[in-house]
Amino acid sequence: MTKLGTHLIVDAWQVPADLLNDPDRIRRAILDGITAGEATLIDLCVHQFSPHGVTATATLAESHIAIHTWPEHGYFAADLFFCGAGKPVVAMEILTKSLQAGEIKVRELTRGFPSSGAVYESKKEEPLKSSLVMA
Repeated sequence: MTKLGTHLIVDAWQVPADLLNDPDRIRRAILDGITAGEATLIDLCVHQFSPHGVTATATLAESHIAIHTWPEHGYFAADLFFCGAGKPVVAMEILTKSLQAGEIKVRELTRGFPSSGAVYESKKEEPLKSSLVMA
């Protein structure tokens, strides 16, 4: 496979509800992650739901970061896809620390296309790399 980027899928639990329901805190955590991950912000959209929850998406020159929060469950789901020279793992670490996640699970995907140039390969995919990290 010709690698184009790294895609991190993050589940985080045991997060303080007030942080997950604060759109300014979510915005700052994403911006800090973008800076630390050496990415380039194109646009950032943050939306607060009623009565609770925040969704934010950052369009990056390198791809994107998205986060969806469920304060009532102390949970958020995040998606970070970086192509090029960015550092998605560093961005993810900043995001999860900024939101004080007590427990996280990260799955990493290598994104790209078959080296052979084939549009579709019928070979069985490699399982997702998965790690459970306690913050």
